[in-house]
Amino acid sequence: MSPSVPSRSARRRVAGTLCVLLAVGVVITGLVQAAPSAPSRALDPRITAVMRKPDYRHAQWGLFQQDPRTGTVTESRFADQFFIPGSAAKLFSVSGTWHTLGGDHRFVTPVHAVGQRRNATLKGDLDLVAQGDLTLGGRTRKDGTVAFTTIDHTYANDVPGATLTPENPLAGIDQLARQVRQAGIRRVDGDVVIDARLFKPDPGLDPVPTPLIINDNVIDLLTTPGAQAGTPAGLEWRPKVAPYHVTSSVRTVAAGKPSDINVSSSPDGTRIQLSGTIAADSAPVLRVSAIKDPNAFGRTALIEALQRAGVEVRAKAVGPNPVRQLPRSYQGAPTVGRYTSPVYAQYAKLILKVSHNLGANLGICLMATSTGSTNCDGGFPVLAKFLEHAQVDRKAVQLADGRGGNPADRTTPRAMAQILTYWQRTPEARRFRTSLPILGVDGTLADSCRSCPSRGKVFAKTGTAAGGDLLNDRLAVGAETTAGYLETRKGHFDVFFAGVNGAATPTADITGVLTIANDVADVAAYLQQQASGGH
Repeated sequence: MSPSVPSRSARRRVAGTLCVLLAVGVVITGLVQAAPSAPSRALDPRITAVMRKPDYRHAQWGLFQQDPRTGTVTESRFADQFFIPGSAAKLFSVSGTWHTLGGDHRFVTPVHAVGQRRNATLKGDLDLVAQGDLTLGGRTRKDGTVAFTTIDHTYANDVPGATLTPENPLAGIDQLARQVRQAGIRRVDGDVVIDARLFKPDPGLDPVPTPLIINDNVIDLLTTPGAQAGTPAGLEWRPKVAPYHVTSSVRTVAAGKPSDINVSSSPDGTRIQLSGTIAADSAPVLRVSAIKDPNAFGRTALIEALQRAGVEVRAKAVGPNPVRQLPRSYQGAPTVGRYTSPVYAQYAKLILKVSHNLGANLGICLMATSTGSTNCDGGFPVLAKFLEHAQVDRKAVQLADGRGGNPADRTTPRAMAQILTYWQRTPEARRFRTSLPILGVDGTLADSCRSCPSRGKVFAKTGTAAGGDLLNDRLAVGAETTAGYLETRKGHFDVFFAGVNGAATPTADITGVLTIANDVADVAAYLQQQASGGH
């Protein structure tokens, strides 16, 4: 009798448990310690010098560089061994979503009037049917592009220097409310309901995607120092939606002292408290708090927006989302509002530039919906089929999420090069390439190599997996990777991977991780310079 095989969901639960190990710095590498394959040219001595730093004493470096036109490999070090990719895994998930939806796909989120109209009164409900729109207008500029900052607000609790985009997080909701008014509705005698049946939230994906997303499902909390030491700090927060309420006991301390701001919330997330200190000479410090019920939040946000637009809603604004009132279909229910998103290529650019975890996981669910499935797990077979179409060795890629944060996630440098080579052979080559962070220019590579000869000539997705090494009071960097394109001459791009697994920082200071990230970026720059004959 053969042993039973765990179900897919059971395997995902095991992977989720292992994620805790990664969070505390235990790295399960699974790396085969084979001899590196010999490159066809001598390794740049500057790269060798980086690899010999004390931080990498017990680490393994991987390198791969190839001309996608000729297939010529110029660098190869552990090219066919598994590496923890970190967020570089987003190259696979975003590519699959882009191919499945199309780069020009737009998400159209409708509001239906369900019931009978009597002049300006709706005797029934307004139903917003969520479509998996990542930003719902919250980052959209006037020209239709999607705004982002160097360090995204979704990283504010973990990475110093996170900032906000200026756009209104409720822009899409406000636009829908105005359209309802323009459709002639002045009063709703029923309720407002969020229809989130597009797919089921999957706890195996962290962060968990939801069909309705407003402000990345977080509340932004911006603290500014008071006039002098000892005075209360200032506080601004957004989006302001009932019943969310924020209080702060943060105090201003003398210039030069550390800023240390903590966030706590009630079990339902609606009562948020900030505590701690901020230095008098500090820049504003951003923190975020999770929206724990995105559908109830969205329902209240839409009711309040309708009221601002001059539409009276009989139902109470605060309360659970009444999903039992949803109809089986919207046949015969007129559309009274419709929000249309920017093209998916703009969302892909956001996800890749800032390493947007929620957006990458959302792509898995959206691939599932393309087959009619409401289970996000259904996205993985779609991704697998695409990788085969793209001539990527699927057995050289392991993924259990879209963001590259699951301990099961692995890839080989050569597989990374294969997905990058695929895009070079498509009409979307330039649009995909420029969606990646650009060395010294933007995204997660904005602050690396800003004055070096390779600035603007390396286009690459970065990845980090790090946690606390409590035994040695330092940080264990399971992975620091980058993969993308090197402009070796005008209009010609090599594909490459450069990364290290198993590094460690000297102390528990997070700046040590940034130093390792800069080392990997420098290696990419040296590859570009060597290939182009630069110095």
